[in-house]
Amino acid sequence: MRAMKTWKVAGWAVIGAVVLGGLGPVCRAEEPGARALAGFATYVGGVERRLEGQHGSTEGFVAGLTPEETARLRRGELVVERLTAASGVELPGAMLHHWRGTAFAAGATASDFERLLKDYGDYPARFAPQVVRARVLGSGGDDFKVSMRVRQKHVITVVMDTDYDVQFGRLDGRHGWSRSRSTRIAEISGAGTGKERALTGAEEHGFLWRLDTYWSWEERDGGVYVQVESISLTRAIPVGLGWAIGPFVESVPRESLEFTLRAAVKSRELGNKGIGNREGVGG
Repeated sequence: MRAMKTWKVAGWAVIGAVVLGGLGPVCRAEEPGARALAGFATYVGGVERRLEGQHGSTEGFVAGLTPEETARLRRGELVVERLTAASGVELPGAMLHHWRGTAFAAGATASDFERLLKDYGDYPARFAPQVVRARVLGSGGDDFKVSMRVRQKHVITVVMDTDYDVQFGRLDGRHGWSRSRSTRIAEISGAGTGKERALTGAEEHGFLWRLDTYWSWEERDGGVYVQVESISLTRAIPVGLGWAIGPFVESVPRESLEFTLRAAVKSRELGNKGIGNREGVGG
């Protein structure tokens, strides 16, 4: 326990940060291997094809809701579920995490929610303390290049600088979507100090290698149903270090998704009255 308190790890994004001094070279993960990256790309490609079909019709635009879950959403709960990776995807030395969460923002409109997602300058306030800073590097129409520094704390604290390509689209005035693909993720050592620097590939710990995020929103029933899917790639848990690294790489993807979803639908811009600190459902 004493060693755990001395760890500093620099690193994570919508969503994280690491400063690991205590684990040292044992926890170095370097870059993911070619087979892991290929497996991740294959999996993401399948998800994007499914979402493309889903977003082509008003029927099922927000996926997988039973009448019981819809009722829970209207009462202000979240529906959160872990989506199983497709069989046959090989990710040697890596782990793929795929979560989906849904909420209902009472009194909001689809255009309200789209404006909220595009207001990157307000992310550090809206998604504090996870998002430390955010800025648009370039934009054209519905396409954005965005840079964010994120912080995630779970036993250890991880800080990362992350860049994304983001695209927005809409089926009609009541149905919209966005797709965010990470293009750079760098762990930061000594964040906020005179010794701050990005770790090299050989120094990184592999707490987050890729992060792709997909939003879907549908205006009906006097508000907006908001759904987000998050797909991330992290290092596998080294043998003998599950007690140290396992809680971070296994818990943070779900916790980050829940935090982001709650912060979005509770935003003052949406005028939402339905989301409080209630427990999510599903699993």
